[in-house]
Amino acid sequence: TKHAALGFAEWMAATYAHRGITVQALCPMGVRTAMLEAAGPAGQAVLAEAAISPEDVADAVIEGIADGRFLILPHPEVAVMYAHRAGDPNRWLAGMNRLQQQLENLPD
Repeated sequence: TKHAALGFAEWMAATYAHRGITVQALCPMGVRTAMLEAAGPAGQAVLAEAAISPEDVADAVIEGIADGRFLILPHPEVAVMYAHRAGDPNRWLAGMNRLQQQLENLPD
């Protein structure tokens, strides 16, 4: 999952920074690719509206590398979500569960 990959990237960054190894995590939401097109109704409902082009993601990566940021967030709203998750995990989990319920009720 994305959470596991992010946790692993955090661990690598903390473990190897003193050896001159830079680790950065790219965390986009929807990107207009064939993968998004194949995501089905749930993927479309969650990601399609805010989807950006692969070129926009590439620009964010170049900027993030240049700035030396650990988190590269092509969608600014992801930073807000990340802060909400850390600030009130119970509320965040409840919201994610509501979203899951909505996705499960989408027609196929």
